[in-house]
Amino acid sequence: MRFTAVEYAPRPANLPEEITWTAEIPAEITGVLLATEWLDNVPLDVAVHSEDGWRYVLVDPESGAESVGELVDAADLDWLTTWWPSTASTPAAACDPTSGTTSPATADCDPTSGTTSPPTGEGDSTSGLTETDPTSESESGFRAARPAQGSSLTARSRPGCPETPHGDQPETPHSNQQHAEIGRTRDEAWADAVGRISRGLAVAVDYGHLREGRPVDGTLTGYRGGRQVPPVPDGSSDVTAHVAMDSVASAGAAVARCAYSLVSQAEALRALGADGGRPPLSLAGVDPAGYVRALAAASAVAELTDPAGLGGHLWLRQPVGIPFGPAVAR
Repeated sequence: MRFTAVEYAPRPANLPEEITWTAEIPAEITGVLLATEWLDNVPLDVAVHSEDGWRYVLVDPESGAESVGELVDAADLDWLTTWWPSTASTPAAACDPTSGTTSPATADCDPTSGTTSPPTGEGDSTSGLTETDPTSESESGFRAARPAQGSSLTARSRPGCPETPHGDQPETPHSNQQHAEIGRTRDEAWADAVGRISRGLAVAVDYGHLREGRPVDGTLTGYRGGRQVPPVPDGSSDVTAHVAMDSVASAGAAVARCAYSLVSQAEALRALGADGGRPPLSLAGVDPAGYVRALAAASAVAELTDPAGLGGHLWLRQPVGIPFGPAVAR
């Protein structure tokens, strides 16, 4: 088994030599592609719903002040119509990401007969994309809101916690209108990544939301030194936004021609045997050290499955050229 890390940052000095470090996803992959908080780093535009439809949000790259720009183009309008319905016409229902979403498919994936999914119902900066390959040899800034002066924003991974609107962010003339984060570029990035797998499994882990529960005010925010700050694109903080995971999943399934599985991190980890249960108190009497270790492990699992924290992640699993059932077995 060989490991390849995909990351723009310089290679860590203490990284084992047997791990390959590269800035680009390998062209051909046979194995597992793991994207941990990568999709929320992919550039996107923000739109605001006005009286005459969706318009781009412009942002001053120095102050972060926002203004309303031109109407969105046809491609972005099509994405918004499909994946981010306006609350003016379609109220968003509460979304429960703890209930697994699996696209329709047979148990076995036939890569020659396509099955795609219809619209349904912070971390280490070096942990973006990881490819586990057991057999093969082998630009722009973050436009979360379009810069009014033509500069770009860059997002990077941040310490894990769900983003929430920041109280210090200045109010704008359109702050009472519905915002949407156009995920079309993320769909394309995921589809490209999945398309590089000849046989294996693509896994994306990220904070996200589904069509039935899009956040009315969006999720755009900034992080600096592990603390949440206003998303000012001046290069002093990481700017990021949650992922429309069902849209991304549909794009990947169209390329893989195989069904996907979309579940909460809690469900995914429990399926792997991490239940977070406390060890029996009787263990403390016969093996005190073992009890302490088991208690620490249970605490770690509780943190990873807490829906208000790291448990807010969604896990997207996309088989490619392999049977669907075993790849997403619970």
